[in-house]
Amino acid sequence: MSTNKYSHHDTNSGIAKSTSILSLGTFGSRVLGFVRDVLLAKFLGTGFQADAFFVAFRIPNLFRDTVGEGGINSSVVPVVSEYAEKKEKKELLEFLSVVFVLAAIVLSVIVILGIVFAPIIVRAIAPGFVVDPEKLKLTIKLTRLMFPYLIFIGLTAYGAGILYTLRSFVVPAFSPCLLNISIIASVFVALKTKTDSVLCLAVGVLIGGILQLGVQGIPIFKKGIRFKIPKTLNHSGAKKIGKLLLPRLFGSAVYQLTVFVDTFCASLAMIVGAGGISAIYYSNRILQFPMGLFGIALASALLPSMSGFAARNDFEEFKRILNFALKNILLVMLPISIFLMLFSTSIIRLLFQRGEFGIYSTSITSSALLFYAIGLFCFAGIKILVTSFYSLQDTATPAKTAGLCLSINAMLNFLLMGPLKVGGIALASSIAATINFSILFFILNKRLGRIGQGFLNYGLKVLLAAVIMGSVSLWLWNQAQGIPEVFRLVLISVVSVIVFFQSCYFLKIQEAQRLVQWISKRR
Repeated sequence: MSTNKYSHHDTNSGIAKSTSILSLGTFGSRVLGFVRDVLLAKFLGTGFQADAFFVAFRIPNLFRDTVGEGGINSSVVPVVSEYAEKKEKKELLEFLSVVFVLAAIVLSVIVILGIVFAPIIVRAIAPGFVVDPEKLKLTIKLTRLMFPYLIFIGLTAYGAGILYTLRSFVVPAFSPCLLNISIIASVFVALKTKTDSVLCLAVGVLIGGILQLGVQGIPIFKKGIRFKIPKTLNHSGAKKIGKLLLPRLFGSAVYQLTVFVDTFCASLAMIVGAGGISAIYYSNRILQFPMGLFGIALASALLPSMSGFAARNDFEEFKRILNFALKNILLVMLPISIFLMLFSTSIIRLLFQRGEFGIYSTSITSSALLFYAIGLFCFAGIKILVTSFYSLQDTATPAKTAGLCLSINAMLNFLLMGPLKVGGIALASSIAATINFSILFFILNKRLGRIGQGFLNYGLKVLLAAVIMGSVSLWLWNQAQGIPEVFRLVLISVVSVIVFFQSCYFLKIQEAQRLVQWISKRR
């Protein structure tokens, strides 16, 4: 066993504390993101400038998930955890420096290629833009301007991966707030200076990336991490990351192809109607609030802990934590899913319907939100299961499963977007996610044994409690027609929480009872 001071042994309270920090940071980021999206909806609506900005911003984000945050989660954290557990400090620091330099080189090459081939990339991702030369030209310009964001956010993700491994969660949790603050500020700068709003937004994205990278250096420095120019880039640890990263790159490529297919279909205005890309974006932003607050935060907190258990071959603790995570994700996501499905139109109308975002925009966005909400638990559950595979240093299985579900998603897109328009694209994603979750769960259960013990009975109880909640909420909504919509939605939200947890109490769902007890103690 290493005497390295970076070696950690996790407790339940430690994992809970890490998840709470990440959830709080995610909550702050999501609130700021909501403010950002309200401003974007007001000033851009679902028009051609909005579509151009969202496509252009999505392109570097696609690469970021492949070689940035996604790569960190799948390959860097498990290997860094292994070095922290088994190696001395000098070896760990040398390893981290090599990976930093390699990451900077790879990201820079991708950015240069992205800027050069931006016209080809945009035409491939949004072929529907070809019929609108002005929209196509603007999207290419914005893509080239925002592509360097990939360098900043990629290195930020690497820094976050190091801090996660060293159980330092505060800065990685709250640094995404800086991107939203920067974009919000850029909107007001555009209004004040009367400059082109979308170009200001693009500059805001770049500044946000720089700020995120800058703040990562403070806790890294405090942890005693010093990056130095290595004598050689030939390092066994870096090679191990490369071996883990290759199948993850394939898996990310599959996921990006799924996004590409969705964007491709949403850009076909003659089939799904105008504003499809923007509707997909805004509905996804609503969905990402509970996803980030609970699913992604929990997965991020679990990865270094589960990697440590795997490195020590402590699979009983590994399974216990996994089962705990899945049950709590189901407890949170299922009632939220039903609530979003029942009140999607009112939620979108109250959040976004103002300025350029009119009745039509509300209609198509609420349709997408309704069908996305069907798969909310599976979207979040996949994050937990994939994290488990990454902790076991298995990046191939999630990639293969994602490849299968890509073909299913693409087929369903083309089948459903005709009758359901934008909603069909969202429903295809939900169905594919459900299949993906089921396959991963079955494989992991077979490999580790009994991870799903009691899960079916537990799931049926939570579903019953959520249905009771939905029935009461819908009845009360119809009875309160005379109350202004905003107050009615707030009232229904409060009642939904009370009814759901009361139902859980009578159904003897222990996880809900423990959660209420924990909140009571905190108060």
